[in-house]
Amino acid sequence: MELDLFDKLGEKFFMRLMIDLVAVSVIVYSIYLPNYKKRDHLFTFFMFNVVIYIITYLLSKVEMSFGAAFGLFAVFSLLRYRTENISEKDMTYLLLFIAMGLINSTIKGTYFEGIILNGILMLVAWVLDGGMLVKNEKSQTILYEKIENVRDDKAEILKADLMERTGLKIHKVSVLHIDFVKDCAEIQIYYY
Repeated sequence: MELDLFDKLGEKFFMRLMIDLVAVSVIVYSIYLPNYKKRDHLFTFFMFNVVIYIITYLLSKVEMSFGAAFGLFAVFSLLRYRTENISEKDMTYLLLFIAMGLINSTIKGTYFEGIILNGILMLVAWVLDGGMLVKNEKSQTILYEKIENVRDDKAEILKADLMERTGLKIHKVSVLHIDFVKDCAEIQIYYY
């Protein structure tokens, strides 16, 4: 039974899938995780990539325009995340992994050409987000209880207090929400 499935899908399916998963793993484990240390999106990144790969591969066997297939995936991904609080960087990585699944399942060239295309995507991600050109800005949301410091005229006091408490070199502070009932504020801090 297993050999029958392998014969039906063919070597091309599994080789391209392997190339795809290796490329996604390299980006996730060498760029995304070291920079953001957020494991909560890993399942989503890998599953979106594999699902897009499999659906696109199967749709390429059916008479359907490439634009229509890509449109289906775009709608699917946007519907899922339109209300989710996901950062621009995470959304960009998600789009990258969707595109990689799409490219790897539909490429008509050799395996070497697929490896080169994935290498280009990995290189661009590494150059842009690996700290080569721009410092990686990180952010964190904090619940802050000294609400008297959350005022425009006390911005420097707020920043100094946060730097003292966190030990981080904070360069920007943004107030997300103030709760006067609980006497606290939700604050986003930005640091390198």
